[in-house]
Amino acid sequence: MNTAKTYLLFLLTVLIILSYYHFYILNSSNTSRKYVGYEQSNTEQRGKHNSVLIYNRVPKTGSTSLMNIAYELYPVNSMRIVQVRLTGHKHSLTSADLITLSRNISDWSDRPILLHGHFSYFNPRKLGIEFYPIYINIIRKPLDRLVSYYYFLRYGDDVLDKVRSKAGDTTSFDQCVKLGQPDCDPKKLWMQVPFFCGSSVHCWDPGSHWALEQAKANLINNYLVVGVTEDFESFVEVLEFLLPEFFQGSMAYLSETGKAHIKKTKHKDPVSVETKKLMQSSAIYRMELEFYNFALKHFKTMKKMVKNQKSLEGKPQFVFEKVRPK
Repeated sequence: MNTAKTYLLFLLTVLIILSYYHFYILNSSNTSRKYVGYEQSNTEQRGKHNSVLIYNRVPKTGSTSLMNIAYELYPVNSMRIVQVRLTGHKHSLTSADLITLSRNISDWSDRPILLHGHFSYFNPRKLGIEFYPIYINIIRKPLDRLVSYYYFLRYGDDVLDKVRSKAGDTTSFDQCVKLGQPDCDPKKLWMQVPFFCGSSVHCWDPGSHWALEQAKANLINNYLVVGVTEDFESFVEVLEFLLPEFFQGSMAYLSETGKAHIKKTKHKDPVSVETKKLMQSSAIYRMELEFYNFALKHFKTMKKMVKNQKSLEGKPQFVFEKVRPK
């Protein structure tokens, strides 16, 4: 009798152990599958949200020098760079093209992507496409930019041996202004405001106060940082700190190569005081200068913030408190 009881107790113990073991294995397996599934989902989410950086380059502001840095460092930073060259409208993409472009970019999720080109600002979410690009840009003193562009069209630069559209025209900028020719018309100053305003026809209406205010709003609300040509290296320093996935190693590259400015216009005559006064008297110049000064003030604040943050070795200046539930 005792032997039978002992045997039954033994069987019962074995059954309990096997049941527990079976339950443990199943539960452990399910936990493992959930964990793997979570990791896959998380990876997919990370892929879908890889950074998209858009640099809608304003002509003759030093954009080639900045992109030279990016192209030199893209293998190290494991990013993709794509240039968008407009073949139709000069600086604005059509709505249909913007939709196609935005959908295309949102599908390139395997690595961070830097998209650049001479096109005006656009908001993909306005087109019904849910991705959130980071915008950057750099601008220049308005008259300096126009004079540089004027001579670039006639003489080209010291990097690309290419015949420009106004090659052979030796008219100086001073002479152009004196003769009232279209290439130096104050309306040609209207470039940086519309690039930040957008593709609306109203943005490209020279002297539009609405466009100026829209450009300011976009700069503040939709651009991470906007630098100035006159302080190019500080702009690069800020980019490297804020966007290391794109610009890690940029300052070291500049220090080692000295290539802060990689090309110059082959020929440029100095502009007379009289010409400067005449151009600066136009309402369009004053509006472009207002936008430049607005951007400059904002950039100085950003630069100061980055320097302070770097002095703290990148440590955040905030803490989490009163978290519920814990």
